[in-house]
Amino acid sequence: MAKGDLLIIGGNEDKTDEKVILSKFASLCQNRQGPIGIVTTATAYPEEVGNEYASLFQTLHGTKPLLLHLDSREKADDPELIEQLSSLSGLFMTGGDQLRLTSLLGGTTFYKHCIREWKEGLVIGGTSAGAAVMSRLMIISSKISKKQDVSILEMGSGFGFLEDVIIDQHFSQRDRFSRLMRAIALNPQIIGVGIDENTAIWVNSERNQFEVIGEFNVSIFDGKTSSYIDVAENKENMTISDIRFHTLGEGAIFDLTKRELIIS
Repeated sequence: MAKGDLLIIGGNEDKTDEKVILSKFASLCQNRQGPIGIVTTATAYPEEVGNEYASLFQTLHGTKPLLLHLDSREKADDPELIEQLSSLSGLFMTGGDQLRLTSLLGGTTFYKHCIREWKEGLVIGGTSAGAAVMSRLMIISSKISKKQDVSILEMGSGFGFLEDVIIDQHFSQRDRFSRLMRAIALNPQIIGVGIDENTAIWVNSERNQFEVIGEFNVSIFDGKTSSYIDVAENKENMTISDIRFHTLGEGAIFDLTKRELIIS
């Protein structure tokens, strides 16, 4: 069982005012010695994005972050990364393209040692694309039909920090209800977690529970106990009955093992 917490952000987190979510990540990283590593692989603007987060985390965490511009599998297989990862208190993945993250880093020295360090207590955070890759199964993209419903849903393998979960980000702001519902209809054993912008889930990996942090909501879709599902990849419509749905606000705690809200 992993000891490292996860902070999974729906994107567009506050970077100028109270910085609640980023401050939380920096606070979690104080439990382990070392700087925060910033992975810029997903973004097309690694220097600009990396420097922005480096400045923020240096202020919030008090140590100079380590920028990891891993833009090739060759760089991600560099043996020196093992020592660098071992020295970190946390690892943060920026937004951009989640397929770029998994195709360049998946299965590499970086990825394997990242998993190892997370199991030993390394805190892992990610926003937008960096959030989408947190689960074993991830949404890569979707195409919208003329009826404004999801007609094609492309899925692939994520990094696997979370099992039996699919993460969708920018959830309410980009009206992704239908695409996450379709993802769950095609994989009813999986819990769908839709995270709004400037909102995050803080996952206690040892307990397999998460708490909602931030401005908006987290939507939960659970199709495991549904009584009827009729959906196909090449159809624009779908029929689903008795799916469980939860909307969670700040402070709400959800148990991923029991698939239920924890009410204290």
